[in-house]
Amino acid sequence: MERLKRRAWIGLFVTAVVMALVVFISAGTVRYWGAWVYLAIFFGLSTAMTLYLMRRDPALLERRLKGGPAAEKRTVQRIVMTLASLGFIGLLVVPGLDHRFGWSHAPLSVVLAGDVLTVVGLFMTFRVYQTNTYASATIQVTSDQKVISTGPYAVVRHPMYSGGLLYLLGMPLALGSYWGLLVFAGTVPALIWRLLDEEKLLARKLPGYVEYQAKVRWRLIPKVF
Repeated sequence: MERLKRRAWIGLFVTAVVMALVVFISAGTVRYWGAWVYLAIFFGLSTAMTLYLMRRDPALLERRLKGGPAAEKRTVQRIVMTLASLGFIGLLVVPGLDHRFGWSHAPLSVVLAGDVLTVVGLFMTFRVYQTNTYASATIQVTSDQKVISTGPYAVVRHPMYSGGLLYLLGMPLALGSYWGLLVFAGTVPALIWRLLDEEKLLARKLPGYVEYQAKVRWRLIPKVF
């Protein structure tokens, strides 16, 4: 358990440092209050979720630490996760450059809306953690895995993706960048590709998933998709 905690805290610290370096180097300054607020929100909530998993579901924490392109077992998912990772980096670089060169002039209301979307998206992720102990960072089906149909899974089939899309949408807005929305738009197809591929695997290997698909129609957004 202590080893797991060390890995979790080190991973969170490294992620925080890398994200801060990327956005502030791109901006060419640390005088970027929107970035400081965004990073505080993102890592404040990430820290809270990490503490929750340490206490309530260390097995899920272990699964969440095994993520990224290299952790995927299938080529298609390695490609998808590489594209998604590049998109995430782009969502820091482009707003940073936008701040440096003054391309956007987003008002305070837009920045605050981005922060709110970030909070809501991360809260949805937390609800998934509470509901689904099988929410691995990689696409896989374990021998003891069961279909989860309660909580957010009673509304959409992929609530973690829904939450992810919300905080990714909030990211450029919180950083005061309209141009960053183009990066977001370019990242969405990769996430949908991942989702559709995951559904094929679950329908093939997870007992009861086809019936769940018939029961819960919407994948990401009720009444839309």
